[in-house]
Amino acid sequence: MNNTFGRILTVTLFGESHGTLTGAVIDGMPAGIRIDRERIAEEMDRRRAQGMISTPRREADVCEIVSGVYNGYSQGTPLTILIRNTNAVHAEYDREHVIPRPSHGDYSSYVKYSGYSDRRGGGHLSGRLTAPLCAAGAICRMMLEEKGIFIGTHIRQLYDLVDREFADDVKSDIDTLNAMKFAVLDPEVSSEMLDRITQAKAENDSLGGILETCIYGLEAGLGEPWFDSMESLLAHAAFSIPGIKGIEFGNGFGLAGMKGSEANDSFALRNGKVITLTNRSGGINGGITNGMPVVFRTAVRPTPTIAQPQKSVDLTAMKECTLTVSGRHDPAFIHRARAVQDCMSAFVIADLLLQRYGTEYFQGERR
Repeated sequence: MNNTFGRILTVTLFGESHGTLTGAVIDGMPAGIRIDRERIAEEMDRRRAQGMISTPRREADVCEIVSGVYNGYSQGTPLTILIRNTNAVHAEYDREHVIPRPSHGDYSSYVKYSGYSDRRGGGHLSGRLTAPLCAAGAICRMMLEEKGIFIGTHIRQLYDLVDREFADDVKSDIDTLNAMKFAVLDPEVSSEMLDRITQAKAENDSLGGILETCIYGLEAGLGEPWFDSMESLLAHAAFSIPGIKGIEFGNGFGLAGMKGSEANDSFALRNGKVITLTNRSGGINGGITNGMPVVFRTAVRPTPTIAQPQKSVDLTAMKECTLTVSGRHDPAFIHRARAVQDCMSAFVIADLLLQRYGTEYFQGERR
């Protein structure tokens, strides 16, 4: 089992949805990074459940930093974050027979862990564990912003509703998105999306969509040409987020329907800086950043836990059956996954910068 991500900067995840707590250990963090607890709380708020469009489970998500920080700054030693579960309702999962939810991790984890895993709310596989990922990523976002690197994600599509793309002034769009709890650039489409999620909830159903992320301010030359390409590392991070089922960079699959003359991004000079006139490659050539904004999209599946009767198998009796789930779940989790995608992207970029330049890149003056 591997619960650690990263090379120089690593995060190790632990806990279960209905256990005592979840948490993360960040190792490789340079010394002297200011740890702004209010900023971490803001990041947690972006991920937090919202009204009727989210699960009724409400968690305070207070981050307890129990090691690695002294007088408000990182020490360069392992930084441990604990987030306690205060609103778990175990009775929702107290049933004698094991019946996996369709398209959830229940069955696959039951087989992998020989039936010993905590199945309440998905246990260790639950989206609940994205809370400590957000806390860890919030620190990385602070580190990057000090270097002029900014990340923003919006709901590009919810079911059949589509938001506008990032504008030419992507930094302005990123700032706008980071001030939103429901990250949609077009206000009219945002209202329609909220209504559509509410409707799905009333129908005991769920919705998925597409997230679009932009990383602004990256210099050219970051990433490796083969196994640690910028695409492969961001994809690795994205697929670590529960419910992500696809990814594309720039025009992605749309490039398959173009000629080379249509798909290529021509180079030009602007104020002595090399740019590309278009960004169909999403800011990456040969696995390495080219200095343009890195843009990618991920497909987010509908929440698999729904309150409609579904066919399943009773693994205790080994008989087919019908399962109707009660409990609490999100009619859509895409608006919450957006915060996690921002944070996981920040973690990848911070790790790559440490690999390229070392800890001195982020450290301030010696005390």
